[in-house]
Amino acid sequence: MAKHVCLLLCSIILNIVFSGLYLNVKWGEVSSLSTQLSWSREAAIEAEEVAAISCSGHGRAFLDGLVVDGKPVCECYSCYTAPDCSLLSLPCVADVDDGNPMYMEPYWMSKKESSGVLVSGWHRMGYTYIPVDDDGRKLSTELEKYIRKVHELVGNAETEGRHVVFGTGSTQLLNAAVNALSSNSSSPAFVVASIPFYPFKGDTSLWKNKTSNENVTFIEFVTSPNNPGGQFKESVLTGPSVKTIHDRVYYWPHYTAITTPAAEDLMLFSISKLTGHAGSRFGWALVKDEVVHQKMDSYVMHNTIGVSHDTKLRVLKLLKAIVDEGGREIFESGHKIMKERWEGLTTILSYSSRFSLQHIPPQFCSFYQRVREPSPAYAWLKCEREEDEDCYQVLKEAGILGRRGRLFEAEDRYVRLSLLKSQEDFDSFVQLRNIGFC
Repeated sequence: MAKHVCLLLCSIILNIVFSGLYLNVKWGEVSSLSTQLSWSREAAIEAEEVAAISCSGHGRAFLDGLVVDGKPVCECYSCYTAPDCSLLSLPCVADVDDGNPMYMEPYWMSKKESSGVLVSGWHRMGYTYIPVDDDGRKLSTELEKYIRKVHELVGNAETEGRHVVFGTGSTQLLNAAVNALSSNSSSPAFVVASIPFYPFKGDTSLWKNKTSNENVTFIEFVTSPNNPGGQFKESVLTGPSVKTIHDRVYYWPHYTAITTPAAEDLMLFSISKLTGHAGSRFGWALVKDEVVHQKMDSYVMHNTIGVSHDTKLRVLKLLKAIVDEGGREIFESGHKIMKERWEGLTTILSYSSRFSLQHIPPQFCSFYQRVREPSPAYAWLKCEREEDEDCYQVLKEAGILGRRGRLFEAEDRYVRLSLLKSQEDFDSFVQLRNIGFC
């Protein structure tokens, strides 16, 4: 018995000794690693100090922003001033013109740890990725993987059998797509869309019965959900001379019901409307045709030598944060804000006969597995009075800046009002209701 106890004690002592040696080695590694990562600690401290600058909730300080006496200072939102953005500046103009999706900022501020990324000074200094992938392309296969994962989680687009093309925002991808679809044509190519739209070569209705013309190639641009109306759109033109580009940047659960996975041959998406990071200038295309895919890739490479590696790293981090948390929280948060804003605006206008809004019916959403109310990115406002021919000017006189209908090839009785702005901008807009919407 004594012999067994002795052996047991010896075994325990040896385990403790070797564990201690192991732990010393491990702690030594951690200590060494900590020393090696001193640059990241300094960068993190700098970022934390700037993030901690108080701007009274009405502004933000940035590392690359305004600097006074060697220190970053607050950049105030519209209608606010003072060093800490604490003073309301009157008269205040409610700017709901542009599509900056600043309403997403509070969500990402709540995800500091999962969405933050530090970039070393030597991060991917070359033009392209090395080595190339199996197709001979030099791109981030990890980022492509997470793009496919997000689409799979949401169910808004079919990615199987489709190539991914990265671009500096969806605008560059639109140009790349037009170039790819028209490059083999000996005839001129007309880019057309249905009103309301950003200006191209004309309204599809003007060309509906002329697409059999063999001397003209038609490239129809279909934005669905539509900007600015928010309704689902389908292609209008048909025939062998017609090619179609589908802009799906708003086809996410914060803005619309997901009715079915989009499965068009050429679809465009953007990080701007998915996560709100418009300033990162990143988009992607899902392309079915191999030749079109290669031509679009080539266009992007010749146009800008690809997309910034820093941008791709940030986008990868954002998409991983979405996927790793199950892919629901960001959409539920965004949808709640957009739905409340839409309902608030429709309630205000329900008391007025002077203005009207577009009609968007409730629809079943496969993502939420229920019928959901509308939550569009924009309000497409119409001045109903005969004398209010310039609706933009009517609102401007009331201190509200929107976007003229003519910029969408529509009548000036229409104005687009962005519901994507910061809470401060939206609150300023709503507070002017007694003047602008009486």
